[in-house]
Amino acid sequence: MAKVIQPEQCMRFLKENQSIPKARPGIKLSSKLKWRTHRLQRQRESTGAPRLWALPLLKMCTKMVQVLWGCFLLWNVYISSAWITHPGIKARATQRALDYGVQAGMEMIEQMAKERNLPDLKGSESLEFLKVDYVNYNFSNIKIHAFSFPNTSLAFVPGVGIKALTNHGTANISTNWEVKSPLFQDSGGADLFLSEVYFMGILNLARNDFGQPTLELQDCHAQVSHAHVSFSGELSVLYNSFAEPMEKPILKNLNEMLCPIIIGEVEALNANLSMLEVLTKIDNYTLLDYSLMSSPEITENYIDLNLKGVFYPLENLTDPPFSPVPFVLPERSDSMLYIGISEYFFRSASFAHFAAGAFNVTLSTKEISSHLVRNSQGVGNILSRIAEIYILSQPFMIRIMATEPPVISLLPGNFTLDIPASIMLLTQSENSTAESIVSMDFVASTSVSLVILGQRLICSLSLNRFRLSLPESNHNNIEVLRFENILSSILHFGVLPLANAKLQQGFPLPSPDKISFVNSDVEVLEHFLLISTDLKYETPVKQQPSFYGWEGLNLINGQWGGKPVP
Repeated sequence: MAKVIQPEQCMRFLKENQSIPKARPGIKLSSKLKWRTHRLQRQRESTGAPRLWALPLLKMCTKMVQVLWGCFLLWNVYISSAWITHPGIKARATQRALDYGVQAGMEMIEQMAKERNLPDLKGSESLEFLKVDYVNYNFSNIKIHAFSFPNTSLAFVPGVGIKALTNHGTANISTNWEVKSPLFQDSGGADLFLSEVYFMGILNLARNDFGQPTLELQDCHAQVSHAHVSFSGELSVLYNSFAEPMEKPILKNLNEMLCPIIIGEVEALNANLSMLEVLTKIDNYTLLDYSLMSSPEITENYIDLNLKGVFYPLENLTDPPFSPVPFVLPERSDSMLYIGISEYFFRSASFAHFAAGAFNVTLSTKEISSHLVRNSQGVGNILSRIAEIYILSQPFMIRIMATEPPVISLLPGNFTLDIPASIMLLTQSENSTAESIVSMDFVASTSVSLVILGQRLICSLSLNRFRLSLPESNHNNIEVLRFENILSSILHFGVLPLANAKLQQGFPLPSPDKISFVNSDVEVLEHFLLISTDLKYETPVKQQPSFYGWEGLNLINGQWGGKPVP
């Protein structure tokens, strides 16, 4: 039997058979190194040649070291790949969304601008033609009444963000004014007309450590080229005669204020985004994690958001025991927004609800009857057949428990949900414990129908087939076989309506407040669901006087806080 060489023996052997060190000119060897060199030389002199008997062992050890290094590298690759995760949801906004954003954005900005006061304009100027050394002025209560930006565009900047550009803008502003000089002082009202307004800036989009989106304005350039002041009041003719010298300092101060004002508003919006709750409570059993997994991916034609899209049981934020499968959104641009929802999203929902006990239900005779009455005229016949089979003289209950998480399958044009469960028929007389009459396992195969309502994905189930697994001793029991048809009717007319009623609340889809989905289409593709939709901005009846227009994002629900995402 060949002798097994251990790795530590190889390392010791290689260490002992290293090349004999040689002293370089001008370098002295230590006494210990001299002794080791002398010993190795004596060994070689005694054999008269290099140790040829050790060459096979040397080759074997060299190969073993290479194998160990290879295993080490493979382990590093495995560890690094384990941290690479794929999104459960992908959202893609196209150029059409940006073009619509210009239109909707102007409505939002106009509404906000009309309800906001601009900072006061203060300064001092000399009026040489009146031989006045100085005039202190103050324009206060500045309000924008109307503005127009006919040439406004939004465009993607690959790898950076979104570029906003507008020129040839105009604005009508009203203000109160006050002037003081050594000769006179007065106050009144005035109208200010601004023209040739220009702005260019790039919104940098990123992600923070909690998976929330962040905004930062880069390269802000804003300028107003012309301003015309028209004073009103008893002495308006006099003041308007020297209004032109006042326009230049107004423009100067205004242009210095524009970018700081815009940057401040973006920072306020970013602060609002940082408070978004990326964990949404869906029901009494689960939470949904909408956190960004990475910074947005931006190309010339679209922006992609990769969201975690995973469900958790309410009291346990542990990832499910399976990983998301990568999927790629099709290259389309006809719609404003595309949302891809992976099979992983629905599998995690199934697993989380199963772990939380959401698929366990006990129905009394009264509850079964109420649902069967609404959904079938044959309730009396079904219940009488159950009573006929088991000769029941007392009320009975049906207990249904999922034995495994329901199995999700998304194939082109086909969304199915298979529910493995057990069913137990029990009777319970007054002042007694429930007694099981019959118990068996079954698998209910259902089809899932999908529709978009508002900002939610609504699902409904319909029963395709029902397979009952009978105990070996009951295969020839005709009464139990008859029970299969009765149970199928109860599931179809009683249990599924209950489930569909629960599903009517739907899954919230990520979208800003006051933005609804229109012209929506849902497709089932290979292992993911594709939603294609346009957007519509719903103009509020009464807008609150605040810049923060996104505080109602669907992501803000309940009291659940975000958690750092790897």
